[in-house]
Amino acid sequence: MAGLDLDLSRPVATDDLSLEYPARAGSPALRAVDGVTLSVAPGEIVAVLGESGSGKSTLALALAGLVGRGRAPEGRPRIVGGAARVFGQDLLRASPRRRDRLTAVVGYLAQDDGEALSPDLTVGEAIAEPIYLRDKRFDRREAGRLTSTLVDAVHLPLSVMLKQTWELSSGQRQRVALARSLVLEPSLLVADEPARGVDVLVRQAVLDVIKNLHEDRQFSAVVVTSSVAEARAVTDRVAVMRGGRLVGHGQIDEVLRDGVDPYVKVLAQTSPIDAIRRGSTGTVGSTGPLGSAGPRGEAEGDAGQTAGGDPR
Repeated sequence: MAGLDLDLSRPVATDDLSLEYPARAGSPALRAVDGVTLSVAPGEIVAVLGESGSGKSTLALALAGLVGRGRAPEGRPRIVGGAARVFGQDLLRASPRRRDRLTAVVGYLAQDDGEALSPDLTVGEAIAEPIYLRDKRFDRREAGRLTSTLVDAVHLPLSVMLKQTWELSSGQRQRVALARSLVLEPSLLVADEPARGVDVLVRQAVLDVIKNLHEDRQFSAVVVTSSVAEARAVTDRVAVMRGGRLVGHGQIDEVLRDGVDPYVKVLAQTSPIDAIRRGSTGTVGSTGPLGSAGPRGEAEGDAGQTAGGDPR
């Protein structure tokens, strides 16, 4: 990208990274990530696994290039120690404008992006919006081609492009949000709890979309989740967080078998190593069934699920 000297051989590299939410309105500062060292290779998917409040969503913000060292915007953390590089860009030294440019090659899917879609836009307009935010003169025919390709890739009928976003189920909206995060054809996708708030019967379908798109486009990805089964659905490499620290890192089976941290031991007890393998369906630990829906359908009842947040 013009103005950025990207090192595509190193999508993500953090070294002893610490992130903190500044003190505000009488609340003390909160250290959400403490000394995390992690790397993601080209074309690799790494699942960041942890319970609520473990710091995994805060780490995702950093890996998406959305944090720096200076004064943090409301609700955002700042780097207070260590280093973080995304495609070779040092987030400690990068200006806000430079970090904004970096987001052109990094797709970020937040937990509530499906629910946050503008109700005033059609599905097609919502997906294409990031293109025009960067280039208002972008060719509309090409934008339409990119949008329709992604709608098809996330297993929605092309007719959905003309619907308003509020007309869709939560599972469908989450797929639209995923398509939106990929419309700029990023080299790195950071997806924070991509199946959260989606009916348990269609979570596997959302995860399958990420896995299949990754196989087709070979982007790097960080997928944040609180479920071992969901991690297995997209990759076999995991980084386990607890209390802001990395307490397990490596192949999922090895981490569960050899982990010494109490939280990792709990994961191993509740998610037997031989219970679920990638691409399988059925009952998944305590997370419920992950049966795959049809290629363009999904179970009803999504509206009964609410998107939860894990801000820190």
